[in-house]
Amino acid sequence: MSYTQLAIFAVLCAIIFDLYITEVRLIRRRVFWTSYAIIIAFQLLTNWWLTSRNIVMYDPNVITGIRIASAPVEDLLFGFALVLGVLSNWIRIGALKKRC
Repeated sequence: MSYTQLAIFAVLCAIIFDLYITEVRLIRRRVFWTSYAIIIAFQLLTNWWLTSRNIVMYDPNVITGIRIASAPVEDLLFGFALVLGVLSNWIRIGALKKRC
């Protein structure tokens, strides 16, 4: 499985997790997209720094070749999946603790 396929799979899993497992539905909230805009700015800066200095390198055979700020677009997909998954779980756990 290529890095691209894994990234797309991770995004799909995160969306399913958010909508159907935790039922937090963050992707339907404006506050999530505002927070994500802030996060992605720093992710792009970090990705640019790491990839432009060849600290992190990618095999061109397993990525699409589309780059944003010097990093493969797949990194943005993985970042989105990680942020959505963690925040959905954080909110779910917080709601469970309030019930106790």
